[in-house]
Amino acid sequence: MKGSGAFVSIRQQLMATTTRKVLVVDDDPIMHRVLGQYLERNGYQMLSASDGQQAVQMASLEAPQVIILDVRMPEMSGLAALRQLKEIHGTKSIPVIVVTVNADRATLMETQVSGADGFLTKPFRPGELLAEIKRLTASTGEAESPP
Repeated sequence: MKGSGAFVSIRQQLMATTTRKVLVVDDDPIMHRVLGQYLERNGYQMLSASDGQQAVQMASLEAPQVIILDVRMPEMSGLAALRQLKEIHGTKSIPVIVVTVNADRATLMETQVSGADGFLTKPFRPGELLAEIKRLTASTGEAESPP
């Protein structure tokens, strides 16, 4: 920035003005670190929550474009959080991708009934997640190419 005395890269400026927020809800700190690095490299700002209760609060405050939600977590499960998110006026239209190690038919059915927009089985490839995010944001008209 001219005359400010501080150098800010174009990428930093773009990242600072982007509204492409993804809320990652998982009780595994490694998942947050890995996904955070991957999402940032692809032009997204990652928000973090470690349980369902935090997810509902964070989504209500920050209005992310997508929520990535683990099923098994302490305090409030991902499915309980999903049901709450889909009942709140300000969060019900936010697409939610449920991720879990338990990919049985009953869990898949429960996520669909609870209002999930996408489903991935852990472990998943980061490219699968990015494709799902792009699919869901394109359907809401919020997709854009990364910086």
